[in-house]
Amino acid sequence: MRNYLIAGNWKMNCGPAETQKLLRGIKNSDISIPERVDALVCPPMISLTVAANELQEEAGVALGAQNVHFEDNGAYTGEVSTQMLNEVYCEYVILGHSERREYFGETDQTVNAKVKKSLSDDLLPVICVGESLKQRKAGEHQLIVRKQVEAALTGVSEDQAAGLVIAYEPIWAIGTGETATPDQAQEMHKMIRDVIANLYGNDRAGGIRILYGGSMKPHNAEELLSQPDVDGGLIGGASLQADSFMEIIQIAGDLSS
Repeated sequence: MRNYLIAGNWKMNCGPAETQKLLRGIKNSDISIPERVDALVCPPMISLTVAANELQEEAGVALGAQNVHFEDNGAYTGEVSTQMLNEVYCEYVILGHSERREYFGETDQTVNAKVKKSLSDDLLPVICVGESLKQRKAGEHQLIVRKQVEAALTGVSEDQAAGLVIAYEPIWAIGTGETATPDQAQEMHKMIRDVIANLYGNDRAGGIRILYGGSMKPHNAEELLSQPDVDGGLIGGASLQADSFMEIIQIAGDLSS
């Protein structure tokens, strides 16, 4: 059985002071993190040190970054390295988010380089894949996502793949209020798991968590998390409020019991 993973992608929100306030709200919540649910928060880079200090004694909440470079160091203004993330106790890093692909020119090749670098330096990638509305309407959604998954995992061994996470994010459902139906989410998650099985075998595919990201909120979390191949959520807006983030965690806990 795979533990649920409820991950908050804070995007360009919450500087150090807001990060401290939000994390204290999560820690002081009346809702406890259930035994079979893992929680992850991914603040902006500038807030990672504050987050690490807040979470150092908080069991069940891991820390992640929203991006990383594939080189160790050098003349890459504005970038951070895997070693820098290790120093602030990051366990995960989000890679290939559609906003990075659309606004900052990330490609399947750069995502793959970042995946391999992260895995080699003990960071678990949360690899984002997803199609646009145009691609879905053209019936190309499965082909697009299959190619993204295969490209991201090029050169990644079965052993390396053990702890990574895939996040399916239909681009047309990010920040729009639109959400994939449970059936649409399950169909794509099952396809992604089949791709992983073709690469690494059924046993490895059965252990890799696939998250849904695309306007998951407390009111729709249960129907999405109830799908057999949906192993959690990459939460945007709803992760910026302690109450809504913890409510989704509670829903996952109820489903896992």
